[in-house]
Amino acid sequence: MILVNVLFFVVTKIMAQTGTDLYQVLGLYFPASDKFRLHQVFTHMFMHGSLGHIFFNMFALYMFGRVLESVWGPKRFLTFFLVTGLGAAALHLFVIFLEYRSVVSNISPDQLDYFKQLAMEGKYIPNTASEKLTTILNTPTVGASGAVFGILLGFGMLFPNTQLMLLFPPIPIKAKYFVIGYGALELFLGLSQPGSNIAHFAHLGGMLFGYILIRYWNKHTKNFY
Repeated sequence: MILVNVLFFVVTKIMAQTGTDLYQVLGLYFPASDKFRLHQVFTHMFMHGSLGHIFFNMFALYMFGRVLESVWGPKRFLTFFLVTGLGAAALHLFVIFLEYRSVVSNISPDQLDYFKQLAMEGKYIPNTASEKLTTILNTPTVGASGAVFGILLGFGMLFPNTQLMLLFPPIPIKAKYFVIGYGALELFLGLSQPGSNIAHFAHLGGMLFGYILIRYWNKHTKNFY
């Protein structure tokens, strides 16, 4: 999984040198955008915006994902990764839909058509609904963060009392408290920073769908997961 993400990142950067922007092809756009394609629901989770973005995601995937893969096996781990990634996208798109509905409910149909036309050209009228609409329609979402947060949640459920060492501050904390605290922080940031370039609700979506899937597996298998 790490290799796939790294390969996507390297190819994206190489293609950028030839003038091809794979973020516009493989990043996830809001369905109302003319740039949206169905395959983006899957491909966006293998795309990353920067070296730091992919490094921290892959570091977390290695640290926690390899433990879960050793317990579940490769097939179940892949299923978990994809389900949490898709769940993250679903919640993120739902939140974007609420923002979109809030914007379009305050403008006329003619204004909506005009603003969409401006958005297609990458333009907007500053400090108006046009600017918000252009941002919603022209901003792709990329990254495996939703799936990574699902994996973090899974680790906390399977190994709740495992001691983790934080970097800042450098203190030990049990996995269950770390997961709860991180989830609460993401919820706070998501509610207090609407329109942020960090998809906080995608992170929460990954955790939510990870929790649901593990509870489902626990009900239908003899082993605890």
